[in-house]
Amino acid sequence: MAEKILMKGNEAIAYGAIDCGCDGYFGYPITPQSEVMETLMKVQPWETTGMVVLQAESETSSINMVYGGACCGKKVMTSSSSPGVSLMCEGISYIAGAELPCVVVNVMRGGPGLGTIQPSQGDYFQTIKGGGHGDYKCIVLAPASAQDMYDFVDLAFELAFKYRNPAMILGDGVIGQMMEKVELREPKPRRTDAEIRALCDSWATIGCEGRHGNTITSLSLDPVTQENFNLHLQKKYDTIQENEVRYATYRTEDAEHLIVAFGCMSRIGEAVVDLAREQGIKLGLFRPITLFPFPKKEIDALVPQLKSIISLELNAGQMVEDIRLIVNGRIPVNFYGRQGGMIPDPEEILEAFLKTIK
Repeated sequence: MAEKILMKGNEAIAYGAIDCGCDGYFGYPITPQSEVMETLMKVQPWETTGMVVLQAESETSSINMVYGGACCGKKVMTSSSSPGVSLMCEGISYIAGAELPCVVVNVMRGGPGLGTIQPSQGDYFQTIKGGGHGDYKCIVLAPASAQDMYDFVDLAFELAFKYRNPAMILGDGVIGQMMEKVELREPKPRRTDAEIRALCDSWATIGCEGRHGNTITSLSLDPVTQENFNLHLQKKYDTIQENEVRYATYRTEDAEHLIVAFGCMSRIGEAVVDLAREQGIKLGLFRPITLFPFPKKEIDALVPQLKSIISLELNAGQMVEDIRLIVNGRIPVNFYGRQGGMIPDPEEILEAFLKTIK
């Protein structure tokens, strides 16, 4: 029988890393995600699995240590919160440009600037639109529970290695700090050198006995070569968009109105749906689990039955722009959000929703 433990979402990230066979974690403490490193230091996985856990000098150091570990075909990751991830954006762009797999966890706090340590979803643009320089994308998973935080570490590594691309777990301060029961799976052993060679020999820097050496770089001084490489990346992102969409729905079968929300707001959204149904209003919920790839076709398929959509976000309105692009003016797409760490209750959201449909 699987073991169930009461823990914070941040702690679940740490256990998820250990149990999926992570080789190395490099990070720097910042609230509201500091428990990730604290838990790893407490559990001391280097004594049981050999996993390296290191506090770097800064977030910039952390992401470049991840870059180095990823070059060797290792399962490496980091975690931070909003301003810390801002410092990592150049490194993430380099990793994407070098086509390397890694996992980055962002437990979002309020901004801009240093902002507040309270929860936010204000990093949607930064994460989905590319944060760093150039035409690159991260695979982005949006957890809505502590169990998701645990499970998504393994999934993020799976997708990162499948597509040789950085994958990000975009949580928020609510999910990072709340405590829930988490069901732990049977731990995976770390991969052996032979297994790494079999999986990564064509690109990783793991010794070149019997073959030409692999060169890892994101630098190209020839514009034709660089354009062809960028076209290659776009084809890869199109493949990810086609094959890796994940989402969940709640009471959408007969819905005439739809909430779209991710993370903690999707959980609050379920309560709003139930309140509206009690008043005879056919409201449903659509929760994107992957923010890239975004579930465009799946939202589009619901539009013909709907009278309106409302996007719920802990920001000034970011994901709503992508929803409006999908809908393309066919029905109203409204927005409700709070900022600065303020979390709305279901009754408040229902009142705002009722105003939009009147």
